[in-house]
Amino acid sequence: MAVSVEGLASAVKGRVVEAGAPDYDEARALYNAMIDKRPAAIAYCVDEADVAAAVRYATEHGLRIAVRGGGHNGAGLGSVDDGLVIDLTPLNGIEVDAPAKMARVGGGALLKDLLDATHEHGLTVPVGIIGTTGVGGLTLGGGMGHLTRGMGLTSDNLVAATVVLADGSVVQTDAEREPELFWALRGGGGNFGVVTSFSFRCHPVTTVLAGPVLYDIGDAAEVLTWYRDFLPAAPDEVGGFFAFLSIPPGPPFPDELHLRKVCGVVWTQPGEEESDALREARSFGNPLLDGIAPVPLPAWNTAFDAVYPAGDQWYWRGEFIREIPDEAIAVHTEYGPQMPTWKSTMHLYAIDGAASRIANDATAWSYRDAVWGGVFAGVDPDPANAGAIRDWARSYSDAIKPYAMGGGYSNFALDEPDRVRGMYGSNYDRLARVKAQYDPDNVFRVNQNIQPAA
Repeated sequence: MAVSVEGLASAVKGRVVEAGAPDYDEARALYNAMIDKRPAAIAYCVDEADVAAAVRYATEHGLRIAVRGGGHNGAGLGSVDDGLVIDLTPLNGIEVDAPAKMARVGGGALLKDLLDATHEHGLTVPVGIIGTTGVGGLTLGGGMGHLTRGMGLTSDNLVAATVVLADGSVVQTDAEREPELFWALRGGGGNFGVVTSFSFRCHPVTTVLAGPVLYDIGDAAEVLTWYRDFLPAAPDEVGGFFAFLSIPPGPPFPDELHLRKVCGVVWTQPGEEESDALREARSFGNPLLDGIAPVPLPAWNTAFDAVYPAGDQWYWRGEFIREIPDEAIAVHTEYGPQMPTWKSTMHLYAIDGAASRIANDATAWSYRDAVWGGVFAGVDPDPANAGAIRDWARSYSDAIKPYAMGGGYSNFALDEPDRVRGMYGSNYDRLARVKAQYDPDNVFRVNQNIQPAA
């Protein structure tokens, strides 16, 4: 039977889409088409007062709440069956204060919006690698990407936030105001409230030297052995993630390489002047393709968007990795080449450098001693391949677990609820205390959930 949301449409100013409405199926669609959820309603909140009204409505009517920013969450945690989706997409405004090198970003903005707005002023914020990702979910989970080694995680660049709490009240938080909440937001996920505004420190970058250097998949052991030693010793400005991938079937890739399974490193260095380290990296081995070129950062940071549109089948898992012994390389060279579909991939994001020089307890992100964040992603548009991509991603990540750090990255977790404590590592107990202070009834539980401390 349908859950009643009578009175919701008059409680919020924004559009409300209820089950049965003509645009309901479009409104409830998830980025990961492997997951299907049927919320009672979706409220498109136009300001923080709307968010507060939606939170109060849901708590008064006993509805579970899911919060949707960009909607990219792999586990579909931006939606909830028979509950209320608070959709923040109308809250997508961005203000850049160029002299102060600051950007204020609405909770519903996408990475590509932020990149474009800051780029006009010769600035950027380090974010993830897909432009259609939401700023909110990425930041609250941590935020790894091309620039992490030089500029830290996305959350490391957060300096203030506006948060709607479980009781519908609105607070401003930063290092001085509500400092425990501010600490928890930087890696603790959506457990503590709905963030309607983020304020970020910006960095002066306009152009990057970036692109993939790709090798025959038979060279994977040699490339990965070299990479694991080279990268941690390289200057922070040089970022590069090792990957197994299939070459996309279109430009700018040459026709003869289309759909070929390869390995390689996807490099990024701010500026147009090639560093000695990047020159050395490009000279390694016998690449099939060296795609490095100067490119405006927003163009580079959205280069994979067309390959991964909303509506594909996704199965992904993440692991934090401190070192890559020869035994782990053997696992990678066994499972990487078995990618079941051309969109399936494995990436090892470099998260040392600047990100590693922050104390483990300085923010909620508790993996400062990790050198890589690995993602194992089975992807395909065809539901018929869902089993194959799931089985590959699971078996690959299971095989690498003995060489990983025990907790996965919350933004890359799909169906492993027993690992939640590990995702937050040594900071879990403090997070549980902050949860008890700000959300004692666990109103915000459609997430990688932290239970309030007793």
